[in-house]
Amino acid sequence: MNGNPTVEVCFSPKLYSYKLTKGSFTTVVVDILRATTSICAAFDHGVKEIIPVSGLDEAEEMKRKGYFVACERNGEIIDFADIGNSVSDFIRDDLKGQTVVFSTTNGTKTINMARDAEEVLIGSFVNLQSLAEYLISKGENVVIFCAAWKNLFNLEDTVFSGALAEILLSHGFQTVCDSALAAIDLWNVAHSDLKNYLAKSSHRNRLKHLVSDEDFIYTVTLNSTSVVPKLNGEKLELRIY
Repeated sequence: MNGNPTVEVCFSPKLYSYKLTKGSFTTVVVDILRATTSICAAFDHGVKEIIPVSGLDEAEEMKRKGYFVACERNGEIIDFADIGNSVSDFIRDDLKGQTVVFSTTNGTKTINMARDAEEVLIGSFVNLQSLAEYLISKGENVVIFCAAWKNLFNLEDTVFSGALAEILLSHGFQTVCDSALAAIDLWNVAHSDLKNYLAKSSHRNRLKHLVSDEDFIYTVTLNSTSVVPKLNGEKLELRIY
């Protein structure tokens, strides 16, 4: 391959240590249902910053320190938390300008695993185009990192990865990653009716009693926001391009 930037897809946290890309790269963390979509919604509706924490003990300690805490495990809100992990939990006026501590089953652990990257960004269907434009402008190798479900492959993160990889490949990026090629194939199958395609996913059905139809429609709506959240130290910050 020549000197063009590369893109690869990692389907599961269990595979992240085996990624092909070495040296300097940007990691895009993806947890479509629900963490990374909810993070984008939070910033789009005025949250100042988000602190992603991996463990329940740390989240509970932050609650004792007075932070507003969003926390769930296996889809269910934890008893000490203020809110859970749904998009609609973050669309509220009292969170504008505030700091939120966030801990989830898959997504926030994945964000913290990705700290070896030069830059860690948050991806979802709602910020797909803005995220792609930023990555193209930067021109650095990209690893799209699926949070998955308890280390197992999942459909929605993979389909998003294909959408993003396809845009990058059309703008000079290259790949030798079969996962990226497979993800693009899935995206090409799904994109004409994304809502119904992802409605069959195991995680959508696992969370159906917790995620409203309105939240799901928000989740599968492309390019409704221009926010590109970025990890800066311990906090995710609002980035708009």
